[in-house]
Amino acid sequence: MTTSPVTTQSFSRVTGTRFTFWLGWATLVGIAFLLLLGLVLSPADVNQGESVRIMYAHVPGAWLAYLAFVVTAVSSAAYLWKRTRSLIWDRIAGASAEVGVVFMAISLITGSLWGRLTWGTFWTWDARLTTTAFLFVTYIGYLAVRGLGGTHHQRARRSAVLALLAVLEIPLVHFSVELWNSLHQEASVLTRNSDVEMDGLMLFSLFFGVIVFTMMYVWLVLHRQRVLTLDDLLDDTGLDRAIEERRREVVGTTSTT
Repeated sequence: MTTSPVTTQSFSRVTGTRFTFWLGWATLVGIAFLLLLGLVLSPADVNQGESVRIMYAHVPGAWLAYLAFVVTAVSSAAYLWKRTRSLIWDRIAGASAEVGVVFMAISLITGSLWGRLTWGTFWTWDARLTTTAFLFVTYIGYLAVRGLGGTHHQRARRSAVLALLAVLEIPLVHFSVELWNSLHQEASVLTRNSDVEMDGLMLFSLFFGVIVFTMMYVWLVLHRQRVLTLDDLLDDTGLDRAIEERRREVVGTTSTT
């Protein structure tokens, strides 16, 4: 058994494409413009003052974490369904979860900074903060489960089941402000009465931040799932080489006896 030329070439292939190249540059430009909007052009809030600028990273980070975890769940369901079962879905699920954990960390860090300026403390066991932290820890556990031993399909099956259970925490986190007497403010945009009490430039900056974070999410997931593909290929090729070496040892021993 020998390594095919296609397999050998795949190890040296980079994870980028023309699309990800331009998407990366567009994301960098978007981040620069978002910084300009959030730190310079947008006004300070009447009540929160300059601390409102943290919102332009906090809110997009939270929403993209939600999106990432939902994508993980949908991809996991696609893997479990026999008609669409493929390790591609498992790798997308894993890549999306990793990026989601990063965005959730951004949301927690910026939220802590906002809490220090608004509440006078970095952390309090508020309903929103506690459920968000629990969601964060859950997906760290999901990533740990993906790292356990076994075949690629064993990894995919156990990870998919956990992902479908973990995603059920998102509604609990999102509606925790309404379910409990939370210190965390209610939604500023998507409210029940649909009244948006925000300056026009502030609202534009917030939505622009969501767009930029979405572009960043897509770029990161595309690259990360390709890296996971190469990791799986490396594992498979390494096993093939080990089997081939063992067979050569057996043949060599047999020929000398």
